Amino acid sequence: MLALTLPVLLAACDGGRPEAAPTGAADPVPVQVDAARDELAGLAAAAQDRHLTAKYTFTPAEGAPRTVLVTSANDGSWRVDVPGWAHAGTVDVSLAGTPDGLFQCALPSAGWTRAATCVRLGDADDAVPRRLDPRVQHPFTDWLEVLTDRRAPLAVSPAEPLPGADGPCYTVDSTSASLNAPLDVGIYCFRQDGTPAAVRAGFGTLTLTGEPGAAPGTVELAGAVTDGEPVGRDAPGTP
Repeated sequence: MLALTLPVLLAACDGGRPEAAPTGAADPVPVQVDAARDELAGLAAAAQDRHLTAKYTFTPAEGAPRTVLVTSANDGSWRVDVPGWAHAGTVDVSLAGTPDGLFQCALPSAGWTRAATCVRLGDADDAVPRRLDPRVQHPFTDWLEVLTDRRAPLAVSPAEPLPGADGPCYTVDSTSASLNAPLDVGIYCFRQDGTPAAVRAGFGTLTLTGEPGAAPGTVELAGAVTDGEPVGRDAPGTP
């Protein structure tokens, strides 16, 4: 009799105890963070369809502020002019992506007293070589594709607006341990129509200045394409 009733009594005593949570279950993603990821992806998708000409105040991590000119043409070509980047800050450069390829142009400036000339760096979808990359063009080109990709290893959360930014801002962090992150972590701000309003990343801060203008049908390179060498960041002869 005791052998039969003891299991029943033990089961009755245990009836009010809650079941243990299964081990290894993933924590739910906070609703606010998940919503921020969706919002930013939507704004970045609108930015991909936003064609314009615009001026941005560029405050680099080192050096004086300057004005960057951005052109996103109706045919998908683009051009970003960056003053004082090459040859230790003495040469202005322009990067452009067109159906004919990816180009770097040296613009007339203190360290470039001749006419503007351009060098082809590769196909339009190639990456700019690191030694030639001012990085300020990325928020208007390939990083938009990363921000729209929900599979990209990113964590997105709402951020306080950057000074001068007209639109919502988001903190973007990488969730990957890889050294080759798909974009720079930082703060990204957009207007509701998809216009990039401000970016703060490793290269510095970009802030939209004034109202954007109409987009051209296509971008024009700053000068003739030559077989010369592109200009790098360091002064000529620097080891």
